[in-house]
Amino acid sequence: MSTKEATPKPAAPKKQAAAKKPAKKAVKPVAKKSKLASTKTKAPKVVTKKTLIKKAPTKKAQVGKAQQAAKAQTRGAHSLVAKKQKWMHSVHWHKPRTIKSPKNPKYPRKSTPGRNRMDNHAIIKHPLTTESAMKKIEDNNTLVFITDIKANKPQIKRAVEKLYDIRCMKVNTLITPDGRKKAYVRLTHEFDALDVANKIGII
Repeated sequence: MSTKEATPKPAAPKKQAAAKKPAKKAVKPVAKKSKLASTKTKAPKVVTKKTLIKKAPTKKAQVGKAQQAAKAQTRGAHSLVAKKQKWMHSVHWHKPRTIKSPKNPKYPRKSTPGRNRMDNHAIIKHPLTTESAMKKIEDNNTLVFITDIKANKPQIKRAVEKLYDIRCMKVNTLITPDGRKKAYVRLTHEFDALDVANKIGII
């Protein structure tokens, strides 16, 4: 009987080994399912209208915005605090210097340069030969000319000196009721107005 009892004892560990095998098989399919689940989560999400719509601001944010608007309204839109402008520490204001690149035109804006329209012959139109003008020549040593309306005294003086090779002491001008400019040119003591009038051809 002792031999028979010894034989069933080694059979017990075989049953335990057999019981362990199906437990391992049960664990494997669970691991496979977890892998499939991980691959499904990595798939790209579909963008819908719900995802695009932003979340509504919280009550605290809304209250903060309302308080800022109330402060701005009390200050005013044109207040110095709202503008945050710099204070000037001097009375003078200078225009800021900016980059001024030199002009580099691709073609000339004028095909030909403009000519000087106020030359000597355009300034002095003709001498006067009236009785009062002749009296000025004899008594005051002055010549009388009709000139361009836009000509000034220095231009008249230069034109007379270049045209007739004389020296002028003084030039007086006036505009007649006709709208013409009359110039009284007084000569220096070196030149006689009668001789110059003879050269011109007035007398």
